[in-house]
Amino acid sequence: MVVGLIRKSSETTLHWPAGISLARPVFFMDQQHSPIVAQSTTRLDTKENAGDLAARDLVVVYDSLQECPYLDSQVARMPLEYPRRRLFPDDLDRLLELGYRRTGSMLYRTACPNCRECIPTRLDVTEFRITRSMKRILNRADRQLEVRWGKPQVDAERLRLFNAHREARRLSQRGPADLADYHEFLVATCVETSEIAFRVDGQLIGIAIVDLGRDCVNAVYTHFDPEYGRYCIGTLAILKQIQWAIQTSRVYVYLGLFVAENEHLNYKDRFRPQQRLVDGQWRNV
Repeated sequence: MVVGLIRKSSETTLHWPAGISLARPVFFMDQQHSPIVAQSTTRLDTKENAGDLAARDLVVVYDSLQECPYLDSQVARMPLEYPRRRLFPDDLDRLLELGYRRTGSMLYRTACPNCRECIPTRLDVTEFRITRSMKRILNRADRQLEVRWGKPQVDAERLRLFNAHREARRLSQRGPADLADYHEFLVATCVETSEIAFRVDGQLIGIAIVDLGRDCVNAVYTHFDPEYGRYCIGTLAILKQIQWAIQTSRVYVYLGLFVAENEHLNYKDRFRPQQRLVDGQWRNV
C-alpha cells in the first residue's frame, strides 16, 4: 500500500524513498497499477504550463496509457503525481484551478492522447441556484438523517458500504476492495480532508470524502447504500458541501470531472450555473 512506504521527516514534509518499488499495486480508478518506481524527480508532462507549484512540488511516479475508466473503447493517460511535501489549503486551491484531482496521496490530471471528454467542473457558490427538488432533498435529510463531519476513517462498516455501492452501480472491475484498498483510496491524503457521514436510525448509509482548501471545497468521492436511494445521497453530499462552503466564506466547490457520456459523472450538469475548464480557461456554463 502506498502510505506504508512513505517516510515523514516532519509534520509538513513528505519524501518519496528513492529507488523503492511499491510491493502492492495501487488502487486507482478501480484498476491496479504495479509496480510504481520513483525513478525521476522531473515531471514527465511538459506540454502544458502547469504553474510553479506543480513543476516544483510534484513528481510523476506513474505514467502509462491504460483502458479508460469512464468511456468504452477509449485510451486514457492519467499520470499519477506525488507531492514532495504536505500541501497546504492554498496549494490545493491552485492545483484544483489547474485541473488536478486527488486520489489517495497522489494527484493526477487527464492527458489522454485522443480524447478531451473529461472536463474539470466547479461551482461558484455565490451564484449557485438551488432547485425545488434539491430543496426537498435537503429538507428530507434535515428531518430524517444524522449528518456528521469528521476525519476520514476505515472500518468494516465503511468498507461494506463502499463495496455494496460499487457492485450495485457496476463500477468494480477487480472484485471487492479490502480495508487496505479503502484506506489507500479514501483515507490516505496529502491535503486537509474531511468525511461526511450520513446515518438513518444509527445505520451508516453514505460517506462523502471532501478536501478543504482555503477558498474551496473539493468533492473527492461519495458512496452510499443503494437500498436508500430515496435520500439521493450523491446530490445531498454536494448540497451539504455547498452549504458548508457558504458558511465558511469559501468560493468554489469542485465537483470533479464532468463526462457527458458517462451516467455516473454527467449528473453534475444539474448544478447550475457552473464553470468548466476548457483549453486552460474556466468558462461559465
